Amino acid sequence: MPIFRRLREDLATARAHDPAARSGLEVFLVYSGLHAIWAYRLAHRLWRARWRFPARVISQLTRFLTGIEIHPGSTIGRRFFIDHGMGVVIGETAVIGDDVMLYHGVTLGGKAPRNTPPGTKRHPTLDDGVTVGAGAKILGDITIGAWSAVGANAVVTRSAPPHSLVVGVPATVRPLSHQTADAARGVHDWHI
Repeated sequence: MPIFRRLREDLATARAHDPAARSGLEVFLVYSGLHAIWAYRLAHRLWRARWRFPARVISQLTRFLTGIEIHPGSTIGRRFFIDHGMGVVIGETAVIGDDVMLYHGVTLGGKAPRNTPPGTKRHPTLDDGVTVGAGAKILGDITIGAWSAVGANAVVTRSAPPHSLVVGVPATVRPLSHQTADAARGVHDWHI
């Protein structure tokens, strides 16, 4: 996808998710989640080209500037949005689908035994359309199914099927109500 089309898509995604966004210019200039995603994309290209050290430098500089740490080895889909963002951590082997939204303080963390070989999948996968509430911790090589919602401050260590509501410490999984599912899908209607 051409870079300017991707930038416009990112700006439209931020405006669709955040009712406080007043203009594209405001979003472009002051949304740290968007800045972190743009820096990630550059770092991820370097990572894939095996320029690992510069990629990590960019990710750490971005962490310093935005409070959001995205490892350049992670895989992130289109229309990803981080609202507020401070304290978000996305690990190296995390996989994030399209139309995913994270709130501040979310951790997509690793869980693996000692001496796990480098490159082993040890971070979560969030399928398309997942929303993760503030402070939630999703740990290990698990999958949160498409169009699911993870509640604020949940600690998730087990996979959840699509259209689930994942809440609590430790998290429990239950079907997502039709009202909640419809509200989540409504944000994304502009591209479906």
